[in-house]
Amino acid sequence: MSIRLRLTLWYSGLFAVAFVAFGLIVYNVVYHNTISELRQRLIQVATRIEASGSRFPNEYNLNSTAPGFDATIIGLQLIDYTNQRDGISAGKSSNLFRSNITFPFPDQEHVSKRFVTKRIEDITFYIYEQPMTIKGTDTVIGLLQVGAVARSEFALLSLLRTILWISGALGLMAAFFLGMFLSRKALMPINRVTEAAERIQSGSWFGIRIPREKPNDEIGRLTDTLNGMLSGLEQAYKSLEDSNATQRRFVSDASHELRTPLTTIRGNVDLLEKMWLSDKQTHPNGNADGQSSLEQNALSSTEIQQMSLESIRDIADEARRMSGLVNDMLSLARADAGYTIEMENVSLRALSEEAARRASFLPRKAEWVVGPLEELDGIEVRGNRDYLLQLLFILIENGFKYTPSGVVRLYAMQSDGFIGISVADTGIGISAEEVPHIFERFYRVDVSRGETSGTGLGLSIAKWIADMHHARFEVRTMLGEGTVFTIWLPILVRTKLDVTE
Repeated sequence: MSIRLRLTLWYSGLFAVAFVAFGLIVYNVVYHNTISELRQRLIQVATRIEASGSRFPNEYNLNSTAPGFDATIIGLQLIDYTNQRDGISAGKSSNLFRSNITFPFPDQEHVSKRFVTKRIEDITFYIYEQPMTIKGTDTVIGLLQVGAVARSEFALLSLLRTILWISGALGLMAAFFLGMFLSRKALMPINRVTEAAERIQSGSWFGIRIPREKPNDEIGRLTDTLNGMLSGLEQAYKSLEDSNATQRRFVSDASHELRTPLTTIRGNVDLLEKMWLSDKQTHPNGNADGQSSLEQNALSSTEIQQMSLESIRDIADEARRMSGLVNDMLSLARADAGYTIEMENVSLRALSEEAARRASFLPRKAEWVVGPLEELDGIEVRGNRDYLLQLLFILIENGFKYTPSGVVRLYAMQSDGFIGISVADTGIGISAEEVPHIFERFYRVDVSRGETSGTGLGLSIAKWIADMHHARFEVRTMLGEGTVFTIWLPILVRTKLDVTE
């Protein structure tokens, strides 16, 4: 059974109960007012009547001690139980004699003061029965019946019952159809919610929104909540798609970057294997002095040794390259996993000088210039010394890598509560179109591809380290003239140094 039908039945049932209660109240009020008036008239007439006579049969007479009553409406009858328990009619008013009407009466054992309704010859009578007893005892010797024609009163009550039944049936039908309409109207927003959920389930986009009519009611608030949930799901779905796309691109680029060193290593290993197998086949038993065998070899021992050393160097270089790539990928994997680095107070002057000292030993073609670094004096930031040192090394190595001739310089400056450490070079520079992408993983600018070695992960790692330190990058560059990378860190402690002459 649908919710709509259940709501309609509940509504109709409540209406039926309310209408029945209302009908009973109305009917009882009308019945009480109509019949009570008739009862008072009958009791009033009964108190004015005296039954006199002897105890012999048919010697009772009905005498009125008060003004007469309306004989066209009210009739009197006296029942005698002195000779037989079933009783006999001992007297009637003249109007009953003329119409040959006799009121039904009970036997002696069932006589009591009561009101009864009897239908006699198609005429409805409302009869008041009053027992007559021997004075001073409870012995019933007679029964006085005062009956009134109640045609109009009972016709009114019958008409009222008919009206109540018909109006109740019509009202119940109207309530049912009105309930169906109202429940359909009330459940229409829920139907829209269901349709939206079905469209999403069938594969539609999360961009579907449920229209709302009255945002202040319960359905409106439910619609707003579901729309908010759909917005959250849409954003989560987009983030998941972006994450999956990034992961696929990351795996593809990592596979591509690892394929080159593996190919080089495998080629050199194959070369070494061929050279040494060829030498063993040429000298199966070996030779102490080796003079005659050297003359027979295509390659001398010196040449084999030299080629072997070159292959080993190539293998070592590619292994170091792979090691660096794996370390970079590990750092980025930590970034993706929400890795939190340990923080402490770091003195930037000592950190920068350490980076500058180590950088002086890196292979380069450009001139390495350090300073000015006076702005770093007494400055401390909240961070991780090792990761900040790695960030500076990434920027310095990039400067060396993309500056075939010129100058790479490290210097510092301050601005509005931030300390900036810059690495400037006079190298190949970056085009304006490339700048928004330089922090993407495995991205390398077109100018550098094929000319300089690298994986394209350095700046991605630097950006992650900067984000972990609540720092920001500033990049100023011009193609063919050079690039300046500045990392701005929030200052934690600024200490004035005492200078004594």
